[in-house]
Amino acid sequence: MKTDIQIAQEATLYPATKIAEAFGISPDDLELYGKYKAKLSDELYNSVLKSGKKGKLVLVTAINPAPAGEGKTTTTIGLAQGLNKLGKRTMVALREPSLGPCMGIKGGAAGGGYAQVVPMEDINLHFTGDIHAMTTANNLLSAMLDNHLQQGNELKIDPKTITWKRALDMNDRALRSIVVGLGAKTDGVVRQDSFQITVASEIMAVMCLAESISDLKERLARIIVGYNYEGEPVTAGDLKAEGAMTALLKDALKPNLVQTLEHTPAVIHGGPFANIAHGCNSVKATKIAMGLSDIAITEAGFGADLGAEKFFDIKCRFAGLKPDCVVLVATVRSLKYNGGAAKADLSTPNLEAVKKGFVNLEKHIENLHKYGVPVVVTLNAFTADTAEETDYIENRCKEMGADFAISEVWAKGGDGGTDLGKKVLEVLETKESHFAPLYDANLPIAEKIEIIAKEIYGAEGVDFLPKAKKDIAKIEAIGYRNVPVCIAKTQYSLSDNPSLLGRPKSFRISIKSVTISAGAGFAVCLAGDVMTMPGLPKRPAAENIDVNEKGEITSLF
Repeated sequence: MKTDIQIAQEATLYPATKIAEAFGISPDDLELYGKYKAKLSDELYNSVLKSGKKGKLVLVTAINPAPAGEGKTTTTIGLAQGLNKLGKRTMVALREPSLGPCMGIKGGAAGGGYAQVVPMEDINLHFTGDIHAMTTANNLLSAMLDNHLQQGNELKIDPKTITWKRALDMNDRALRSIVVGLGAKTDGVVRQDSFQITVASEIMAVMCLAESISDLKERLARIIVGYNYEGEPVTAGDLKAEGAMTALLKDALKPNLVQTLEHTPAVIHGGPFANIAHGCNSVKATKIAMGLSDIAITEAGFGADLGAEKFFDIKCRFAGLKPDCVVLVATVRSLKYNGGAAKADLSTPNLEAVKKGFVNLEKHIENLHKYGVPVVVTLNAFTADTAEETDYIENRCKEMGADFAISEVWAKGGDGGTDLGKKVLEVLETKESHFAPLYDANLPIAEKIEIIAKEIYGAEGVDFLPKAKKDIAKIEAIGYRNVPVCIAKTQYSLSDNPSLLGRPKSFRISIKSVTISAGAGFAVCLAGDVMTMPGLPKRPAAENIDVNEKGEITSLF
């Protein structure tokens, strides 16, 4: 059996100009990065918005991830390919992969099998340099902040209140807590600092929500880096950093155009993690895909309790998007895992484990219905699946008012996505979306957190640790009560405890801290033991990645 990277390397790619031409994009609107990658111009984006054309918007999400994987990105790509085979002009809008998971436990993030975006190696590694630009802009602000402290601290910043973190696009647990400024007097002010992975940074969030250079600059200026001795917020604008940061990010703000294995256009831009950030690709990427196609397929990270919730309550709220349909991805294997089956036994028929594990899928269907958007459940098919198992899942989904289809896109590409595509088209043509966010943004921050915890996670309530209470009081006191909330928690459970699988009962969510991302426009709440700088596993994927004498990368995924 061929690996994903072997399939990708054997594919015939069209020049980016040909991919663009098929969807009415002029060569003048492309900034080429080699033959097969291009950035889309600001002029194209503005003309798409001015035209007023909006294709249908379909979100792909999933149940809580299990070690066996669900194939959400693969399904997103395969569905787009399948819809194009059915004669619908379809584009896919995805996030950019982070180097952290690529070199860590997850491997590449460009789809799999015959439902991939290509050039796969470029997309998974440096791509067009967007994330590197964000890392540099983030750390420029850190450098200017520490330099300000060193050069007399005119703004009277209290070093103990600094909230801005440095960033690196790599899993590196040794950087979670550090001390800077050690050495001679000229080496800076000694203070405690930390790193977070770039995709969890506010710079990434700002990039994914900004729609123009002026919007980007204004958001960057609003970023709060800490507080002065009077307790007043100090911003990147106060440090006069926003201009230089914008200069570093101006090209990264432009969405990237690539293609799938079947030459479906793919707009890939931005890459926040949904467990520790808002988990969606950029507003610009989604809107340009909608404006140039009949149907735009996008995804949100991890399970629907994380990525989809934030897609609806943050991205759609800010961008004025109204999704027309949601595709909820599950596998028989992951339901068995949620039902208590051991990882080694997931290929063994086990209807009882499927029945027990269905409660996780059940909760996600219920949650999505709360947003008023029609739901299609799709099973990403494996050869070990039995008819008895899939029939049970299909019948239960239909009982809950969700449509159902089997997906075979990993093995068959677009041909394996036509059944799912037909079902999505049927829903788009016969069912109306009544989308609305879950909560009113004008509610107090604690109340918004409690609504998500109870309605989406199924918690009995929320325990706010003393620091979180102080954080919320501070945020509301400086004028940021009326913002959405972005809860960072484990992706493996509906709760904040990764060991509680299925549909946990009688649990509470613990909020340990809350920070304001004033540039992005939301409050970030850390639940349980979640961390914004992941670590590498005992045997990271990087151990197997290599380059042969021909310059071909091996074992990336």
